[in-house]
Amino acid sequence: MTFTVLQPEGWLTPKKILVILAHPDDPEFFFGGSIARWVQAGHQVEYCLLTRGDKGGSDLSISPEKLMDIRMQEQRAAARVLGVDKVTFLQERDGSLAFHENIQRQVVCIIRQVRPDIVVSCDPLNYYLRGIYINHPDHRAAGEIALRAVFPAAGNVYYFPELIQQEGLQPHTPEEVWLSSPVEANMVLDVTPYWQLRLDALKKHGSQIGDPAELEARELKRRTLDSTLEDPRFEDQFKRLIKR
Repeated sequence: MTFTVLQPEGWLTPKKILVILAHPDDPEFFFGGSIARWVQAGHQVEYCLLTRGDKGGSDLSISPEKLMDIRMQEQRAAARVLGVDKVTFLQERDGSLAFHENIQRQVVCIIRQVRPDIVVSCDPLNYYLRGIYINHPDHRAAGEIALRAVFPAAGNVYYFPELIQQEGLQPHTPEEVWLSSPVEANMVLDVTPYWQLRLDALKKHGSQIGDPAELEARELKRRTLDSTLEDPRFEDQFKRLIKR
């Protein structure tokens, strides 16, 4: 694949990007356009999803176990649309995600295995999406878990030394962390060229989106304020944090 230097990212070499989020469908909903942008520019993207989405439904005739299977299949299909081949699912309970030592260890283990240059997650401080929607507490928890795994744990030999001694997983600290939908953004990406691909990926989450035409109409409302229905423009916003 040809590598392209993108602006404003300014990455001069291909990067390995690890997305750490709470639920199946979160990558596509939060910043699917950015994921497509990065993959098409020649970067490698992987997902780590902390739950399997066992509460993401409204039909009690479908067991949580069956729902998890459906959502994992949907997520893998959606990832493939964007060019992402590897999706790791952890086993935290949907709706109850919170920081604890065992989840920190699991995420540290994945960071040391993948050795990403960039970690992308959610802003743990954002209680209100786009200022008008209540942000799911699992989204905030995923951001806290990701941040506390990246620093100080993943790069420190005294955190989970058994990962070094028993599995040979050496400490690793990513170069950057990007937080999606932040309270205060310092990075804005134009993802207009990738918006349709994002929608195509979202449509793979059939258990979540409802009518595809209604999905497209809803997502059109996310266009920038300076664009029109006839000529929409779309952006993803992030808080970009750099390793000291």
